[in-house]
Amino acid sequence: MAARKRIGFVGIGLMGEAMTRRLLDKGYPVTVWNLDPERLDTVVPFGAVAAQSPAAVTAQSDVVMMCVLHTAAVERCVFESDGIVTTIKPDTLLVDLSTADPKGTRQMATRLKAQTGANWVDAPVSGGPLAARDGTMTVMAGGAEGDVAAAMEVLADMARNVTRMGPVGAGQTTKILNQAIVGTSYVLMAEALMLAEAAGIDAALLPQCLAGGHADSSLLQRLYPQMQARDFDPPRAYARQLLKDMKAVSVFAQGNGLDLTLIEQAVHIYADYVALGHEMTDAAAVVKLYEMKARESTGKS
Repeated sequence: MAARKRIGFVGIGLMGEAMTRRLLDKGYPVTVWNLDPERLDTVVPFGAVAAQSPAAVTAQSDVVMMCVLHTAAVERCVFESDGIVTTIKPDTLLVDLSTADPKGTRQMATRLKAQTGANWVDAPVSGGPLAARDGTMTVMAGGAEGDVAAAMEVLADMARNVTRMGPVGAGQTTKILNQAIVGTSYVLMAEALMLAEAAGIDAALLPQCLAGGHADSSLLQRLYPQMQARDFDPPRAYARQLLKDMKAVSVFAQGNGLDLTLIEQAVHIYADYVALGHEMTDAAAVVKLYEMKARESTGKS
């Protein structure tokens, strides 16, 4: 059996932790870095090796993967004085699993290629930490065909569905569409739950009842029960992150000359929820905003 490629992983948040643990389970040697070093305690006990900087990660890796908060964080990890750009070799592939701006991604990929000769694949993911942990994520990839094929050697152990959507930046564009569907659906699931409970039916039976029909979806089967049970601790995804993504959807839509009312409403709802101090709560807990409004309405009547 051929030796596993050495993986560098930059960014050990909820998703980075789950993906790193998956890679370790599959036998990859993994070197890691995170801006908050305390997060490394979630993966080092399982075999990951901590590094002092993104540059130090890259120096020990055949493939560098990254999953950080936003475009500015990607740029910092790649191009700062201790960044990936300082040690990456022309034959080392950078696979960015973050959710970032398509235009910014294209610009950074061009800059990295010009400075180092290294190639970039943008490969944002969907499915959440549980799917990342068990290797059933969805990956939407952008990059040259050969680069995506090379990334597939590792991504195949991390995801059930990997699709090349086009050149660099196409993965991030597809992720915007994914987040448009996901973000509005989070709000829809909260509203459907509130309506089911107000109507007096057994709200817990809704996913079972609607399974196989046009209303069925993974969000109905997985997210709705979490909301119905008010199971928000520990968070599966942070509210601030979904708000950030939905704002990006709004900007992208407006940049393409579109005014998308449903998406704009979802942005406002999440902005209202986060503004109440819920940045680090589970994104599914947005249903609490509806509960609060219902209590206020009852109090006024």
